Amino acid sequence: MPTTRLFLVRHGETMLNRQKRYIGLRDDALTDVGTMQAQQLADALAAFPITAIYSSPLQRAYHTALPIAVRHGLDIQLVDALREGDFGSWEGLTSEEVQARSQHDAELQRAWGYDPMLAPPQGESLDAMQKRVVATVTALIQVHPDQAIILVTHTGPAKALLCTALGAPITSFTHLFLDPATISVVDWQEPSAIVRLVNSHAHLGWQQPRWMR
Repeated sequence: MPTTRLFLVRHGETMLNRQKRYIGLRDDALTDVGTMQAQQLADALAAFPITAIYSSPLQRAYHTALPIAVRHGLDIQLVDALREGDFGSWEGLTSEEVQARSQHDAELQRAWGYDPMLAPPQGESLDAMQKRVVATVTALIQVHPDQAIILVTHTGPAKALLCTALGAPITSFTHLFLDPATISVVDWQEPSAIVRLVNSHAHLGWQQPRWMR
């Protein structure tokens, strides 16, 4: 059965990542650190035989994909379905600020991680986000059988794909952590997949992520 190797790349650092805020569909730019991380990603992925590079249209993903694409001599193909989940009225807020908005927001936030059908106010549910991302990958593997492709995306879509590959419910996303500019690898085939690597940040420096310090 044909297998497509997916290099799942989370975009480089933005200021709101540093501040631990919900970003979602906000089109924030990379920090200087994020721009450097994009170059480090390009170095890390240079040796692999990549057939195509797909990216979320949000600039933090696109500008992460640029040096990777240059290194491989490939165009970036923008795919709207690879965008981050929509956090609605929670966009730009920290978890603590969401809880302080109202009792309803606090209760919804606590329940949101356990019920994939719930969504932030004016936002998108985990179920909806997972369905659009998995549908996109299902289409891409038909185009790239037995090839390796790079998907430059965000935490939500990458976690949705990892949960799907593991056969875990999307609500398991709370048990996964993906740092900015990290690489995860999934060998995807229908109807099963194998997760080869999760949250690799060796190219950034083993102790670079904040949680390692």
